[in-house]
Amino acid sequence: MANILVVDDELGIRDLLFEILNDEGHAVELAENAAQARAARAQSRPDLVLLDIWMPDTDGVSLLKEWSAAGQLNMPVIMMSGHATIDTAVEATRIGAQAFLEKPITLQKLLKAVEQGLAKKPVSAPVPPVGTAPASPAMFGADAQTVVAPGLAEPDEPVAVVLAPHEQTFDLSQPLREARDAFEKAYFEFHLAQEGGSMTRVAEKTGLERTHLYRKLKQLGVELGRGKRGMG
Repeated sequence: MANILVVDDELGIRDLLFEILNDEGHAVELAENAAQARAARAQSRPDLVLLDIWMPDTDGVSLLKEWSAAGQLNMPVIMMSGHATIDTAVEATRIGAQAFLEKPITLQKLLKAVEQGLAKKPVSAPVPPVGTAPASPAMFGADAQTVVAPGLAEPDEPVAVVLAPHEQTFDLSQPLREARDAFEKAYFEFHLAQEGGSMTRVAEKTGLERTHLYRKLKQLGVELGRGKRGMG
């Protein structure tokens, strides 16, 4: 089993991850901020790190950049956050993270990400210049977004970034407008499926007025069958 470092400023999250990973037979060390994470990494040389993004002293992405720049990113790092965006996930993988878990983290997704992370050995490499495009298109599967990060995976061996459950492929090399439209279309199709086609509930979930929602769906080319035109 592996030696895993969990870095999160929330006590409840640390305790939960400790219990789950400890039950799986892993040795788990806890840190509540970046300072403790630096010390734990230097002392225990973890096989894998679960790293929260939002922390009071130094955020997780900054700590990831620090390790990468110092050539210390010689272990898989899985980022965690409840408020991150796709841009954050892509940035984290560009720097060197192998996966991105969205809170609240389910048991299945956690164990899958840990298993995949431990199966890969990252290559410590300098952070590419700002504006460098990802090595290949990002792919969203039923459980995960997959982003190939430079220096982290062999060709055709993408790095799993676990986000929302979309069945959609996004080409991050295309212009921003096209990429945004593709994501928005998948976003609304996901919520329509989740809400059984109820436009009222989708409007509430997405924070849009219903008329605006109809216009948006038409603009994005989202097909509304009879079952998806429900008003409530």
